[in-house]
Amino acid sequence: MEENKELTLFTTFFKIGAFTFGGGYAMIPMIQREIVDKRHWIDADEILDIIAIAESTPGPIAVNSATFVGAKIAGKKGAFMATLGVVLPSFLIILAISHILNAFETNKYVSYAFTGIRAGVMALILNAAISMYKQCPKDLVSIILMAAALVLVAFFNVNAILVLLLCAGVGLLSSLRIRKGGN
Repeated sequence: MEENKELTLFTTFFKIGAFTFGGGYAMIPMIQREIVDKRHWIDADEILDIIAIAESTPGPIAVNSATFVGAKIAGKKGAFMATLGVVLPSFLIILAISHILNAFETNKYVSYAFTGIRAGVMALILNAAISMYKQCPKDLVSIILMAAALVLVAFFNVNAILVLLLCAGVGLLSSLRIRKGGN
């Protein structure tokens, strides 16, 4: 029986959206595991490109990533289904929480649980960063760009889109220089 890619995209991204706490960056390892490692829909280099594009375009990275992956796998219908899949769990959870918000606001155990969840989310984000670093080129230009981008964003609050554009420009100039025979 032939796989219905649109439905599979929906269920895959619904699962990612439902079982990932902490937002888009926390979803990156799960997206990579489901889309690259398990389903082999795209390769590791493509997911890095998709995440870079998703980060630099307006909107949440998880929604943008789902949209780009869905479009790559199954066109416009795939983009719609993947996006719906990743957004729907959050919508349903927020809808449910809004009905019992008062109980959550004053419950110290829920507060403690979310403190633990935040620590876990930080570990997931760090894991995603390490995983992406392992797949990136390790030449001098890439290492300098990565360090400069981190410093600009983390310590000088430079807009992430501007930093990505600057990095893209330096990477392009570097590749042109290498192509012309320079070092």
